[in-house]
Amino acid sequence: MRTLHLKWMACLLSVSLLLTSCQKKNYLDRANEDKALADAIKQLNKDETDSKALDAIPVLYARIRENRLSAIESSRNSRDLGRWDKIISHYEALQEAYDAINSSPAARKLVSADNVSETLISEKQQAAAAYYEAGIDNLDRGGRDLTRKAYNYFKKADRFVPNYKDSRHKMEEAFGLAMVKVLVNPVQDNSFFVNNGWGWGPGYSQEYFQQTLLRELNNLGDRFPAKFYADWEVSRDRIDANWVIDLVLRNMEVPQPFSRQYTRRVSKQVQVGTDTSGRPVYDNVSATLYITRMSFTAQANMEVRVVDFNNNKNIGYRNFREEYRWEEERARYTGNSQALSPSDWQLINRNSFNTPRQEDIVRELYRRLYPSVKNYIRQVSDW
Repeated sequence: MRTLHLKWMACLLSVSLLLTSCQKKNYLDRANEDKALADAIKQLNKDETDSKALDAIPVLYARIRENRLSAIESSRNSRDLGRWDKIISHYEALQEAYDAINSSPAARKLVSADNVSETLISEKQQAAAAYYEAGIDNLDRGGRDLTRKAYNYFKKADRFVPNYKDSRHKMEEAFGLAMVKVLVNPVQDNSFFVNNGWGWGPGYSQEYFQQTLLRELNNLGDRFPAKFYADWEVSRDRIDANWVIDLVLRNMEVPQPFSRQYTRRVSKQVQVGTDTSGRPVYDNVSATLYITRMSFTAQANMEVRVVDFNNNKNIGYRNFREEYRWEEERARYTGNSQALSPSDWQLINRNSFNTPRQEDIVRELYRRLYPSVKNYIRQVSDW
């Protein structure tokens, strides 16, 4: 039996090694030829007599070269500005293949790879020029959307050729022109609680809601293309806002707690004594809980509307809805108290219901609405 087990383990090990060997060295069958070439060269550097690597490297390089050059020619026929990214990506892959081969004495003997470094520099210059000109064109045409494109085009030009012409300066110019000044109004409470002003101490009051939005939105970073202002700031500093955001609370419902009664029977094995030999004797005891549950579900909607000051155009609109559910229970019981659990006693010892105050309910609804409102404003204002 032991001999059979050892043979079986040896067989499994052999199969595992064979599969691993095939997986590692079957270079020509791999989908990613660039990675296959790199792995084959790495293996050849370890063992210059590895037949699979020796056979694969010339074939793989020939395939890569043919496919990349064909893709480059195909991309040149496109009028899309993104063709430059594709062309440069293919040349970079060819250069990586050259560098890998050239750095390996054993691989150099097998393949005379093309050094495309000068071509790559030339292509990047052309790409930078194309993106720069597209940036200038969009910048001249104006408007936030086109100015945003201009910013990204100048950024591309700078990536291909660091600070091509004055691309970095143009980036800053485009960013400044695309920056929007946004007036965020206090929450307009059109709910049942409008007369309360929702100002019950610290929390998400209408003014606090607005102030928190302003603080957190203005802390999104220097590269966020919007600046947010309160209504009083716009009036005091005579700020020429581009957009206005109105926040309207609607359909707030805070119902009276609803009462429901039900019963629950509990039982437990308890020790009632011992037998003549001293072993414990158990008996089943039970009790009935008469439970009163108080509950309600409050809900509210908040509308967020973003409008362009200049042309009264609607930039964005969303309606967010949140709920706040509260429930609490208390109980009395009949039967044997030994059947009751600690959680049962908590219900029994509760003298009254701790029903939330209306202001606390409203505050909780505001708190739950806040993240959705903030994220939507960020999304609309961002590029």
